[in-house]
Amino acid sequence: MQIIGIRLRRAGKIFFFEPAEEVLIKGDWVIVETVRGLECGQVVVEPRELLADENLQSEPGVPLKKVYRKATPQDLIQLEENREAERRAFEIGLEKIREHDLPMKLINVEFTFDVNKIIFFFTADGRVDFRDLVRDLASIFRTRIELRQVGVRDEAKLLGGMGGCGRPLCCASFLGDFIPVSIRMAKDQNLSLNPTKISGVCGRLMCCLKYENDLYCENCPRQNITFRPRQGSRVIVADGEGKVVAVSFSRRNATILLDTNKTVVAGWEDILPVDAEELEQTEEPAPIEEVKPIEPPKPERPPREERPQRPERPRRTDAFNRRYNRPENSERDTRPERPQRPRGDRSRRPPRRDYKK
Repeated sequence: MQIIGIRLRRAGKIFFFEPAEEVLIKGDWVIVETVRGLECGQVVVEPRELLADENLQSEPGVPLKKVYRKATPQDLIQLEENREAERRAFEIGLEKIREHDLPMKLINVEFTFDVNKIIFFFTADGRVDFRDLVRDLASIFRTRIELRQVGVRDEAKLLGGMGGCGRPLCCASFLGDFIPVSIRMAKDQNLSLNPTKISGVCGRLMCCLKYENDLYCENCPRQNITFRPRQGSRVIVADGEGKVVAVSFSRRNATILLDTNKTVVAGWEDILPVDAEELEQTEEPAPIEEVKPIEPPKPERPPREERPQRPERPRRTDAFNRRYNRPENSERDTRPERPQRPRGDRSRRPPRRDYKK
């Protein structure tokens, strides 16, 4: 089976589909069907055979679909009209947000190719009740409205910009997915641990720290070593410098109170101590486990012979009676019988009087 890679948005994730009967090459525009409806995308991976060990999907939880058709000049004109409509919808969304006085920041607006759905991307510090806003937008555009809250990294990817290197942001130009970055990468590359120097415009660690990390730390034994912070110690994280107020050994993370009175939770891999001596004491090479030779199974022991049973010893009462010349069970015979009282003839205790009255 052949597959083809298509990118629906600039620097977006690559989705795989089955190619149509038409011949498609890299750079062609095609119309595909997704969970959001018809979309217009560009071919970035030419048709190739699907390998046996690959399990590709067009979208998470959706089986592989076929390319609907190749885009025509009228489709490209429709795509440009949708881009103009997105700009007008963005201005309308800003106006409606100000009318409802909602604590949210509108980032971007996207139209599907068939205008079956309009997606508004926004950022907010917490949860926002935007039900009234959705009703107003639906009454204006007469189509399905979806409001999607994104994080700071997605905000930088949608808006774009220039990084500290003077080039466009990697996430907005060619990165399809965000790669995990830790402060350990900056430590191994001998970079400054100042958060303002190793953070991007989004406020998180720069994605480019991952590019050369494998070259710096190839066959590096310290990659498997993790710093274990102690409560009350001074540490450095991606958001700045602070003090450890709590440590969780089960989750392998620590709660840190920054100097800016902000509390963050970071994993042990993303924490470095302020004192270099403390890090050297912690970073000891991991002990190498010795492979023990497999011992041969021990032979089974033969069953033990049954020993003869010992004669039963006389009880202590019998020895006591023989020593003091007392007949056996004499005490039991001379004991007077206890009178048996019929059941239910128990005398009642007189009621307690309440003298406080």
